[in-house]
Formats: sequence, structure tokens, C-alpha cells
Amino acid sequence: MASLSRWALLAALPSALAAAPAYTPEQLARLAKAGEENMRVCKYIGWTWAALVGAMLAYRWSLELLCHVRKLANLNHGTSSDGRQKYFSIPDEKFSAMKNHLITAPLLKKRHNREFKLSAATNVGTLPGRLQTLFLVGYLAMSVALTAITIDWHTPDQWYDDGLNRTGYLAVMNMIPLFVLAGRNNPLIFLLGISFDTYNLIHRWIGRIVVFEAVAHTAFWLAKKTFTMPDAKAWAVIASSMAHSEKIMTGTIGTFAFVGLLLSSPSIFRHAFYETFLHIHIILAIVAIVGTWMHIEDEKSKVFLVAAVSLWIIERIIRIVSIMRRNVGNGGTKAEVEALPGDAVRVTLRIAKPWKFRPGQHIYMYMPSVGLWTSHPFSLAWSSEDDDPHNEKGLPMSRQDIFAAKQTTMSLIIRRRTGFTDTMFKKAELSPAGKFTTTAFVEGPYGNQSFASYGTVMLFAAGVGITHQVPHVRDLVAGYSNGTVATRKVVLVWIIQSPEHLEWIRPWMTSILGMDKRRDILKILLFVTRPRSTKEIHSPSSSVQMFPGKPDVGALLSKEQEKQVGAMAVSVCGTGSLADDVRKGVRERCERSEMDFFEEAFSW
Repeated sequence: MASLSRWALLAALPSALAAAPAYTPEQLARLAKAGEENMRVCKYIGWTWAALVGAMLAYRWSLELLCHVRKLANLNHGTSSDGRQKYFSIPDEKFSAMKNHLITAPLLKKRHNREFKLSAATNVGTLPGRLQTLFLVGYLAMSVALTAITIDWHTPDQWYDDGLNRTGYLAVMNMIPLFVLAGRNNPLIFLLGISFDTYNLIHRWIGRIVVFEAVAHTAFWLAKKTFTMPDAKAWAVIASSMAHSEKIMTGTIGTFAFVGLLLSSPSIFRHAFYETFLHIHIILAIVAIVGTWMHIEDEKSKVFLVAAVSLWIIERIIRIVSIMRRNVGNGGTKAEVEALPGDAVRVTLRIAKPWKFRPGQHIYMYMPSVGLWTSHPFSLAWSSEDDDPHNEKGLPMSRQDIFAAKQTTMSLIIRRRTGFTDTMFKKAELSPAGKFTTTAFVEGPYGNQSFASYGTVMLFAAGVGITHQVPHVRDLVAGYSNGTVATRKVVLVWIIQSPEHLEWIRPWMTSILGMDKRRDILKILLFVTRPRSTKEIHSPSSSVQMFPGKPDVGALLSKEQEKQVGAMAVSVCGTGSLADDVRKGVRERCERSEMDFFEEAFSW
């Protein structure tokens, strides 16, 4: 019977929280002292984050200053024989070794962004990089250490209470970085130059730490009741608490919500059912916050929760303001969606209030007629000024009419996958002329990237990843013609499955190929992995060459390194396997000449 009671108790324990006991003056004094210690431990976390942000801020802006000086020094110096370009092509021995073995290194040998797939449609995630892993392991170790320090583990009645309170404080404190790193408008993205993908990775792991701390919070209370009371009395305390204590019930709900967040967040569920995951994630997060707020009695702990929730609310307000500012007025934002060969669509956005287009930008697009209120990130591939189809005045008769007759458009190329993109492609394919026009909302732009300080730039793209690289090509070619960049060589390597994919960017590439001095700076290498016949593979000119099969990334890098002008930037946007190949090639060569690696990937 005692055994059955114990099993019944264990089954109910995740739902149980402590009823408020009557404390002696000595116990109250000890709890007050423990509360001060808990606040001190939470401050350690705050100071740790401040130190990390400060160090990364100094590192990032030191690199920005270097790039600015390098750009100014090389504006009028064009070849590897020029002293200034040659000076900046020589790597620093220690820093290049750090890039090779830590900053750009994968966790093990090569694999980083290539997904671990269970099938063609499902994957279980990717491996973090070496520097990312070092941070995550260090943060986890710090969390464990802060849970254990200054607790008297030799006095059972004391360490049950101290552990209970400590884990509760830490769980709430860690909600602050958890909520900050979840937002698209996270100010650290701009300040530190770290990608949203990295912040998203850290957000997921801090979320797991918060869940483990919340579960440990319940476990400490659990242990005290089960190991310091007879089974019957422990069961009676739990039953009474569940029946009469709001604190217990709300804590139980909060704990279950946290555990639900953990169980629903693995990559296999996020990627297979993204829209469903997103809605469940938001609902469970709200339930966890409300339950935690009602459960907390200590006002100092509530300050942390107020800070976390306030940051979340501010980020949501910024999103709404951004959407309203970009899309309200001038007839709103319209999207023309055109089906293209190779299971892709071209989306031309006539944004109500456009901005100055820059390379490296991406947006979040809402299309209610396709995806209701959900949004998805896409790289901006092109911008242009087109005639406004809504202008009915005829020929412009005044200066104001001339400006009104033009409208800036932003263009995207989106590959058909599942969910939102599949629905959008099918709707365009079934529409007259293979296209349709609908209302859209744009949030952003986010991101900004420039390679103007590098003498040599190599851009690798696979499939629809070309949308990230085309703006860089146009920007660098135009800058070379105008004398506003240090770049003297641009090599674009694009891997596609079929020549029909060239239609995705044909009008934009035609525009680039017609730019002034394009032949002096730009070389394009096209690799077709699944040509239908050898007749499809032909090189239009020496500066635009086409090859069958996949490229030898290492050989291409070595060839350009032999004739490198100035520092070299190597950027990749495409499949995980291509990104890993390019990363490996850069790491093998970055200690011979100055070479920086840039990877663009939208992970969630």
C-alpha cells in the first residue's frame, strides 16, 4: 500500500507546488538572507551579459573601422602589385589562425549547416559551430554553477528551500535574454553584427535552460515533501494545495506550459508544421508567462518578469509600427506573383512607402490571401523604378507628375517548398497568364551587408540563393564604375539544376551585363548539375561561362587566391552542403592570404 501511495504521489508531483508553511523568526531571517543571495546571483548573469555584449561590441566595431580604412585606402589602387592592396592581402598570423580554428570552424570536421535528414521532408536540425558551442556550453555550465553555489548542501531542510528559490529566480531571470533574442527587432543584431540565425540558436538553448530550471524548481519542492514527510501526509499536503492554493495551480499550469514549449520545439516539428508550431509556441508562451506571474509572490522576481514581458511587447509594437509605416497609404502594398519554370515564383512588390535598397537586406512578407496572418523571411533580389500602373493622368505634365508616374518596386524569387510557398505557387500557376496580383504587407527591411572594402569578392549561390548575391553583384559593379569601392574582382558562382532556372533572374542579369565596365570586374561561372543534354551547356563569353556538374569549390578558391587583389570576401547562400564546402575551402586557405567568410542562411 505504501508503494502504491508513493507511485500515486510521483504521478501527481509535476502538478504540485508548496503550500505556504508557517516559518519561525530564524527561518524568516534565513530566507531573507537567501533572497539577497539569489538577487546577487541574478546580478552575476546580468553582468555576464553586459561583459559579453561589451566585448562583442568592441570586436565588431573594430572590424568596421578596419573595413572603412581599407576601403578609403584602396579606392584608387587596382591590382595586386599596388602596395596598398597587397598590404591588405597579407593575413595576421594569430587572427587568421583564430578564424580557422574557432570563429568560422564547424563543431567537428566539416558539417555545420548541412541538415540531418530523416526523409526528404523532415530534418532534425544542424550542428552549431565551434564558437557557438563554446558559448552554449559555457552558459549552461554557468547556469549549473550559479544554481549550486552558496547553498548549504549538508542541511536537508535548508537546501530544499534554497534550491527551490534559487532555480525559480534563475528561471525568471533567464527569461529576459530569452525574450530579447527571440525578436526580429533585437537591437543586438545591429550593434554586434551577429546574424538572427545565431540569436535564434541561442534563444532555443536558453529556452531549454529555462525549462530545466522550472522543472528543477518543482523537483526541489517535490523532494522536500516526499523525503521529509510520510507518504500519507505528503499526499494530503499535495491534495490540499491543489484544491485550495492558487499559487500551486498557476505554478502547475506554468510548468506544464514550459514543458510543452520544450516538447513542441524540436526541428523536426518546426520544419514539418511551421505555421502550426508558431501558433502553439505563442499560445504556450503566453500561458507560461501568465501562470508564472500569478505563481510568483516575491516582488523582486516579478521585476525580471515585467522586464521580459515589456521587451516582448515593445518588439511586437515595433513590428506593427513597421508594417503600418511601410504599407499604409498610396493604395497600400501590392504583390504581383508570377509562376516561373523550375518550381519558383517571382514576387514583384509595389510597396506603399519604399526605402533605399541595399545589398543583404531581407523582409518578412505577409500575404493574407495565401497565408492569412503568418509571415515568412525572404531575401530582396532587386529594386527598380517602374511606371505606376495605377496612374491614370496620362503623360506627366509637371515635376510632381513625373515623380508620381514612377514607383519603386522590390522583387523576390521564392522556391516552392511546402505550406505557404506551395500554396502561392499553385495559385499563380492556375491563374490567367500564370500570375496574380494581391494585397501584401512588408515588414522590414532587416539586414545590410557591404563588401565594398574587399579587393576580391567571391559569391557562391545554389538555386534560389542567387537572390542574396545578385544585389551584391550590381552594387559592386556600379561602385567600380563610379570609383566608390575598393573591389577590383567579382566572381559569381551559381549552381543550378537546370538551365531553365536562368529565367529566374534573366531580366536582372541582362541589366547587370549591360552595365558600364562590367567586363573589367565581373566573371560569372554557371554550373548545371542536371542538364538534359550537352547542347544546353555553352558559354556565351569568356566572362560568362557554363559548366556541367558541381564545382570544385576548393579549386575555384585556389585559382582566385593566386591572383588575389587585396583582402578577399567569400560569401555563400544556398544549400547546407554547399555552405559547408565553401566554409571548408576558406578555412584551408585563410592563413595564406586575408580571407573572410560570410554565410547567409534563414533558419528557424
